[in-house]
Amino acid sequence: MKHKLKAKIQKIVQNPKTKKAFLSMKPEKSLWGFFGIILFFIVPEIIAFIWGVNITSYANSELLIATSMLEQQYYKLLIMLFEDGGSWTNLVIGTALLIWLFF
Repeated sequence: MKHKLKAKIQKIVQNPKTKKAFLSMKPEKSLWGFFGIILFFIVPEIIAFIWGVNITSYANSELLIATSMLEQQYYKLLIMLFEDGGSWTNLVIGTALLIWLFF
């Protein structure tokens, strides 16, 4: 079973379509690619690590006095995004993409 699994993985890795799909995920070497990685992966996690508790307490207090459904959904989204603090996984993925961008 283990041998079959290794053979299957090697077959997938050596497939030209897999290589093409992997290369298509590579960020474009431009300012937009650089800033996209920074703004979508790294900055939100740094904000969550530093101000996650403050943002969550603010959203909880504002959720109690929210009048419209849109406001309630907005504050619930803020709570969902920042209640656990930052994500090391997303930070590592962003850093890996940033390194991959330059190679």
